[in-house]
Amino acid sequence: MADATAATLGTPASAVAKVKSFVAAHGEPTRAVVEHLGRAGARVVLVGADGAMGDVVVADSAVGEAVCARVPGVRVSEWDHDTVAATKIGARHRRRMAGSRAWRA
Repeated sequence: MADATAATLGTPASAVAKVKSFVAAHGEPTRAVVEHLGRAGARVVLVGADGAMGDVVVADSAVGEAVCARVPGVRVSEWDHDTVAATKIGARHRRRMAGSRAWRA
């Protein structure tokens, strides 16, 4: 029944469950930045209270915002100073994001 209710509201139960799990593991408040990906949908980037990052991909930005609204402890945000400062990204993750540029001398 929960899956049917979530589908009716346009919020996939699997996405809601992933966000709830992230909040449980990384604390409140969790910031969520919903990014439009074009035809691929939208990416909900999560930043936990401990600075950890995670994400969930959904059908579109409206669904991403609806998923966030269904999970207590999640605050929709932008990539502002406070959100960026709240992230804790290690050196390994930075190298991975930079790709081949990280290995140039």
